[in-house]
Amino acid sequence: MLIIAVGVNHRTAPVEIRERLSFSEHSLGMSLSRLNSYPAIEGCIILSTCNRTEIYAATRKLDEGLNAIWDFLSQKSGVDISEIKNFTYAHTLYDTIRHLFRVAAGLDSMILGETQILGQVRHAYQLACQYGATNRVLNTLFQQAITVGKRVRTETGIDQNAVSISYVAVELAKQQFRDLSGRSVLVIGAGKMSELTARHLVANGVTGVIVSNRSYPRAVELAAQFNGRAVKFDHLYQHIEEADIIISCTAASHYVVHLSEMKEAVARRGGRELMIIDIAVPRDVEPAVGDLPGVTLYDIDDLQQVVDHNLEERKKAAVIAEGIIEEELDKFMQWLSMQFVIPTIAALKKWGEEIKQKELRRALNRLGNISEHDRKVVSSLANSIVNQLLHVPVAQLKAYALTPEGHLYMKVLQNLFKLELPGEQSRNGKEPAQGSLATGQ
Repeated sequence: MLIIAVGVNHRTAPVEIRERLSFSEHSLGMSLSRLNSYPAIEGCIILSTCNRTEIYAATRKLDEGLNAIWDFLSQKSGVDISEIKNFTYAHTLYDTIRHLFRVAAGLDSMILGETQILGQVRHAYQLACQYGATNRVLNTLFQQAITVGKRVRTETGIDQNAVSISYVAVELAKQQFRDLSGRSVLVIGAGKMSELTARHLVANGVTGVIVSNRSYPRAVELAAQFNGRAVKFDHLYQHIEEADIIISCTAASHYVVHLSEMKEAVARRGGRELMIIDIAVPRDVEPAVGDLPGVTLYDIDDLQQVVDHNLEERKKAAVIAEGIIEEELDKFMQWLSMQFVIPTIAALKKWGEEIKQKELRRALNRLGNISEHDRKVVSSLANSIVNQLLHVPVAQLKAYALTPEGHLYMKVLQNLFKLELPGEQSRNGKEPAQGSLATGQ
């Protein structure tokens, strides 16, 4: 059984192509069924996220399996198959396994070490199982990939250092206040960055959200997302004393938070800490505001320095992660190689057992009426001879299975002994090719 993958991501295709190749969850069952109907496909799993679509499949013939996936994607998207090939990447065998392990570990993501992808890999696998689309090899592969993803994050801490401006803002707030539970944030500006930062703060315990924007309806709209409240931009300074954190990100070409007004607002706070994160370019907050007592001010450069430092830390962790992946890859390849030769070993042992039984019956008939003890001695002798004769070829085949030439030794053994592998029917009712791994569920 061979493992292949065809995919498209943010590095290989523009968003308009990725959109046409993406899969909604409600259509996944039918899509998996259609892909499995191709004769070359023995099982499949579809991983579809905002930045990537990848199809993992088990097949017995590499070229036919890859062509089946490309044809399926072309039929699904309406994009010509030649164009599909231009925008997609294909992995086979060893490279497929390494790629999936790297994906699950967050090493192939737009943001190095991001955590969301591991849950997406798990969900894709669970859905494929739910629709009966997988087989034994894919089951083991994805279970191992999920384990690898967890191990990388546990042992390297690759996801512990924030590498986006909005996440860094949250981390700085957590460092200053230790616990964000019950804290309040005043959001100045209602753009995407303000929304994202507010969302992360709320996810980390902030309960009070106040939004102020020059367009009051937009402020109302954003505040509603967090069960917060909107305030008129002209009344901004009246609400400074209510907030523990201020996030400012407007499109203004000048300062919108001035020192003179902030002096009065800070005085009304009675010495309570105030953290201001100015992520606008040009800056929204007059720099001298950071000198006021109890006020800590960060601008975009401060945050970017933290991002750069954390990214370097993630890159160091990624080096360790690659070593873990190679280690886990070797383990999986050993398992897969063993599965590859199991049918041949089983056929060889069956061949030996049939000869033993035939000759044992003939010998016992010729010996006539002998004691039960003598029968056991003769049977034990026959067992011992067959087991010893087969021990070396079986052990050698297992050893060679771990080498690139393993399949050649297996084929030679099949031909030398004229072995007939069991015609086991797979999950799809497809006949496994002789000498291949019997892994149908």
